[in-house]
Amino acid sequence: MLKTFDQADEETFENSYRVSRCTFYELHSLIEPYIRKQDTNYRNSISSRERLAVCLKYLATGQSFTTMGENFRIGLKSVSRIVEEIPGNETEWKEIAEEFETKWNFSHCVGSCDGKHIAIEKPHESGPFFYNYKGFFSIVLFAVVNANYEFMYVHTGTNGSVADGAILKCTKFHKKMINNSLNLPCPSPLPGTDEIVPYMFLGDSAFALNKNFMKPFPFKNINRMQRIFKYRLSRAKRVVENAFGILSSRFRVLRRPLVLDLENVDAVVLACCALHNFLRKRVPTYICHSNIDSENIRQGTFREGDWIQTSAPLVSLQRSSTRQRNEDGNIVRNKFMDYFNSVGPVSFQDRMIDVVPP
Repeated sequence: MLKTFDQADEETFENSYRVSRCTFYELHSLIEPYIRKQDTNYRNSISSRERLAVCLKYLATGQSFTTMGENFRIGLKSVSRIVEEIPGNETEWKEIAEEFETKWNFSHCVGSCDGKHIAIEKPHESGPFFYNYKGFFSIVLFAVVNANYEFMYVHTGTNGSVADGAILKCTKFHKKMINNSLNLPCPSPLPGTDEIVPYMFLGDSAFALNKNFMKPFPFKNINRMQRIFKYRLSRAKRVVENAFGILSSRFRVLRRPLVLDLENVDAVVLACCALHNFLRKRVPTYICHSNIDSENIRQGTFREGDWIQTSAPLVSLQRSSTRQRNEDGNIVRNKFMDYFNSVGPVSFQDRMIDVVPP
């Protein structure tokens, strides 16, 4: 492979590894220290460049290799080490909130959340432990995404049989949110008002409502004000759906069941998310307009991203039918509903609620 790697022209290189040669070397410079550190425990049988090349080709194509062995695992784990940590202070959270407000017109939002089932081969002697509601074996990928389609937090490994409403509770992120240890900014007024509201994450009906986690109203027959709220929330939350869509279209290994032990399954998923972030920041053409859902607010039209047509979208979490109320969360949700329908509307919301899919 290394001979082919060195001799390949730029087009062949990009087709093989889904990155340019320049981007490859930049990525290699980031992970080489991790590989070099692990070489103290394993015989250095192939170069760090070749380890990365094998890893990238597998993630991009899903093509299996019969001789990956320990070199492959080191490559995967090294790539997954560059996944970023969730913000740790108020300043970072406020910067994220400003981007959500600027790009998606949702104030006080600090992340969009969702989960997907990642298909796996049934682990040995696991029974129905990983068997999900769709009838296949899986682990769950839960993620928090910023306004730029980048993963801020990723949790993998929850078995697919866990009730989808409980998946969030399996994460360290949830524990920190409930314990108020995420270092979110203090509640502050909605723009142009004296109405104090907390900073929050956005999700859908698979998750439970609370003051720091917003989701749409649970009713099928909702009034126009509630529909406006749902549209505004869905518009901001769409970034996580598109991030997952781009992830599965770019890294085709996720399109088929992963035939790996569970430790390597987690490493594959984390590596894909880390590479997604890396390419999003470094490669301007990684996401183009046609890749993502888009609204034409002048013409009143909506277009789904190409990933819906060109790849097999990852399976969503099952939507919860529970009507359990969280009074603090319900109060905050009503404040946002009133705000979007009075002081904080966008000019196109009345037109677009009849256009954008629910």
